Amino acid sequence: MLNITTTTTPSEPARTQALGGVLRTRSMIATGLGNILEWFDWTIYAIFASYIAKAMFDPNDPSSALLLTLAIFAVGFISRPLGGIVFGTLADSYGRKSVLLISMVLMGIGSLIITLAPSYESIGGVASLIILAARLLQGFAHGGEATASYTYLAEIAPKERRGLWSSSMYFSAGLGSLLASLVGAFLTNAISAEDMNAWGWRIPFALGAFLTIVVLFLRRNMMESEVLEDFATKANSSRLAAETPREWTSKKIFLRSVGIFFYQAGVGIPFYIWTGYALVIAITQRGMNPSDAFTATVLAQLVYLIAVPCWGYVSDKIGRKPVTIFYFLSVALLNYPAMAMITDQAWTLFVAQGGMLALVACIGGTMPATITEQIPTKYRARVMGVSLSIGVAVFGGTAPYLNSWLTELSYGWVYHLYVVAMVLVGAAVVACWKETKGIDLRYVG
Repeated sequence: MLNITTTTTPSEPARTQALGGVLRTRSMIATGLGNILEWFDWTIYAIFASYIAKAMFDPNDPSSALLLTLAIFAVGFISRPLGGIVFGTLADSYGRKSVLLISMVLMGIGSLIITLAPSYESIGGVASLIILAARLLQGFAHGGEATASYTYLAEIAPKERRGLWSSSMYFSAGLGSLLASLVGAFLTNAISAEDMNAWGWRIPFALGAFLTIVVLFLRRNMMESEVLEDFATKANSSRLAAETPREWTSKKIFLRSVGIFFYQAGVGIPFYIWTGYALVIAITQRGMNPSDAFTATVLAQLVYLIAVPCWGYVSDKIGRKPVTIFYFLSVALLNYPAMAMITDQAWTLFVAQGGMLALVACIGGTMPATITEQIPTKYRARVMGVSLSIGVAVFGGTAPYLNSWLTELSYGWVYHLYVVAMVLVGAAVVACWKETKGIDLRYVG
């Protein structure tokens, strides 16, 4: 039974519509600002991985320390499914807004822990355990934030502009990653390498913890999802049987969840490699100057930011499937050549990363709308919380580690075959789905 308390009356939708333009926009902005901060907190760990490895792990074995740092990056994804499950259930039962507030608090606490954690030199291996605990907490929070944001933004959007509106999630995620890269570029230019290794890498985590307070203040007045409130009203009335689609069977829910899981396989791997880890590859594997690498990544992420809303707009015009399948097939063809072209020259990173991020933006512009349109309101947040979070953990979270590990073993080509296989699986899944652009989310069938 849905536990949302609502006093909706027939006159309320009209009143909400009259005020809706401003309230919806404010709610979208507040959600986006929270996403910026969430992704800033999440991305800076990957961007500053080489510094964290030196400070928080055994400095006598640099290669092992970096691998362990990336392993903890992957471990952070393990708690994401738990966050998705817990917060997905809460979001379906008590509303999207409350989850968006709680997840923000937990993410800020995780950043504060990393900021204040003693170094390996001070307390030995316990320092590594503290970083592990913080990343597990952040992963739990990130799972809840992503789950609630996906559903919330798509549900408050006008149905004819759902792709464009919900693309604001990945636009804000891109801004968060861009902000992390800008901070990295500034710090590596303003602070000596010695000070960066000693304490400079902690600055962005401290900034993230502080900004949590600002975002909480902005999110407190967000509207609740009208789609969810409408379902809550009907669920407590005799009109339910007549006004909602037939109940989805457990088999159908399971099959759709599995489909979303494998869709995420083709999405998560390229996304996490090209939004953040390409920078680490350029510095640690190709010998690129860190400052130049950060600058190239910032410029590449600007390409991504421009492309995300454009693809969202296109998907509202021609549909989700054409844009998504184009992405999968393009990544299958171009991922290896793009990675191979990166040398120690910054322009190669910009061209490779910028081009691939322009393709990854296809998903940023369509994914929240696409997945939301596949699941009925009653199950939407929890199915997304489970399938997307597990998919991200299995495929996205392990992508940097697998790339680094296989490259160390001189089997980098195996990783590229793995990428091709997963994006083709994702394309096959989407090809089996119906086109859903413009569908009324109250009647997903």
